[in-house]
Amino acid sequence: MNLQIIDRQLVRQLLPMKTCIELMKTAMAQTASGSTCQPPRWIIALPSGEGRGFGLMPGAMRSPDVFGAKLTAVYPENGAKGLQSHQGAIVLFDAIIGAPVAVVHGGEVTAIRTAAASALATQILSAPDAGDLAILGCGEQAREHLVAMACVRKLRRVRIWGRNPERALKFAHENTELSPVPIEVCKTVNTAVHQADLICTVTAADTPVLTSADVADGAHINVVGSSIAAAAEIDNQLVKRARFFVDFRPSALQQAGEFLAAKTAGLVTDDHILAEIGQVLNKQHAGRQTADEVTIYKSLGIPAEDLTCANYLYQTAVERGLGARVPF
Repeated sequence: MNLQIIDRQLVRQLLPMKTCIELMKTAMAQTASGSTCQPPRWIIALPSGEGRGFGLMPGAMRSPDVFGAKLTAVYPENGAKGLQSHQGAIVLFDAIIGAPVAVVHGGEVTAIRTAAASALATQILSAPDAGDLAILGCGEQAREHLVAMACVRKLRRVRIWGRNPERALKFAHENTELSPVPIEVCKTVNTAVHQADLICTVTAADTPVLTSADVADGAHINVVGSSIAAAAEIDNQLVKRARFFVDFRPSALQQAGEFLAAKTAGLVTDDHILAEIGQVLNKQHAGRQTADEVTIYKSLGIPAEDLTCANYLYQTAVERGLGARVPF
């Protein structure tokens, strides 16, 4: 039996954003249909440094018929070093004989598929003419979300804010070619999101950086940066105000920090999570209903996203004779 090795460069080569957005449709639809097995992520804090964690995301799917797991180390400080904050690997297994068939660079898949999932949510939930984009955060996910948003909406304005002004300026300079319009660097969150109808929060903040008072009616917000129950990028009032959608309800009920904070404050109940994105995609639930309502997509990331991407990469690499194959 041979094991296919798909490194970071090959992931980037074979998984362009538009392709990944289409793959996210498969992952989200399968999740919403109940044909996947995806326990909530298992995460442990690492004693080697504050904020560091190690996570296991196992899962199985029927279509494609695969199973496997992503092993991920999260090092928030890596961004300042020019490294990926998420390091790891996805191990893909063949469902017929139960053998591992591929090891895929987990950090690169995570970077692309996270933004692609936000793009799918934006395509489904935002106003059709939305195009005034504000990105809060200036790391890897800020870059990927800029690319992803441009895939699903015609951007007429792009603003960036970061807690480190120098990094925000560097981001604008280095990513000029990725934006269809000049990237404006803002000193405050309020300036960045003023009248924006697309907002992506991709920070490593533990406490809210975005408040309801900052957000205009009609905006769609992708809340991406916080991924544990103890952290929140947006305030309770914004959670309460918005129509709230998630990638996977069981995970959100345990780990969506923004929702849990608002619930603890007595502002919302579990019913405030209206639907999974896949349910909206499958026409099981309505998405945006009026032009002036605020919609939120809370992203945690799910194994179906990783497995769908890993299977596509494995099949494509084999078909094209790319990547290393080693006996196993």
